[in-house]
Amino acid sequence: MAPSAGPASSASSAGSAGSARPVVHTYWETAGATMTFTHPLDQGLLERYVPRDARILDYGCGYGRLTARLEELGYGDVQGVDPSAAMIERGLREHPGLKLTRQTALPLPLAEDSFDAALLFVVLGVVPGDADQNALVAELARLIRPGGVLYLSDVPLQDDERHLRRYEEAVASAPYRAYGTFSTPDGGLFRHHRPEQLRALLHGNGFVVEEERTGAAATLHGHTARSVQVVARRAPAP
Repeated sequence: MAPSAGPASSASSAGSAGSARPVVHTYWETAGATMTFTHPLDQGLLERYVPRDARILDYGCGYGRLTARLEELGYGDVQGVDPSAAMIERGLREHPGLKLTRQTALPLPLAEDSFDAALLFVVLGVVPGDADQNALVAELARLIRPGGVLYLSDVPLQDDERHLRRYEEAVASAPYRAYGTFSTPDGGLFRHHRPEQLRALLHGNGFVVEEERTGAAATLHGHTARSVQVVARRAPAP
């Protein structure tokens, strides 16, 4: 789960995460905090772009699943942040010794250019509003040094009947939300994206896509969905 943007974002229109944020945050302190995250980390892809001595930010780390995995792989300087108190508490119980901290708003209290790489795994999918997504990626661009990389994993728009029905029902009930945004019976609010939307979001904040892969991953609710993973590099300083 991702930290929310600061005061400017909370004043955004009804179509942004500003209106949905209380629901989303409540979910990740309750039902969402018990979920098992499943998007796979591609070790080969990671190692191709991120050396073992890199300083890495696991942004929206949840209970530290990937933070712990990175340490298992020999990455010794990894920091996880998440706004959910329940998630961070769970992470510290399951993985004592990890560097996990709760941060509830942007910007984070971290220096610019202080990371060589950042992970953003299925975070945009729980930040439905365009303005909040842009603020989030802009913050990562601030934190990642020029030439550093962002490794993103998320869920694109699905084309099966169940998801198409979900998207259409969501548009009918809340037309101010972006297409691909939908709610789940347990109170979650999610968004699926067109891959070109993700690329535009990255490009608009100074990232250059280095590699993009598609695959499949289990969802939080036990289904299988198409997934997309992108490695993007922050443009070097001129």
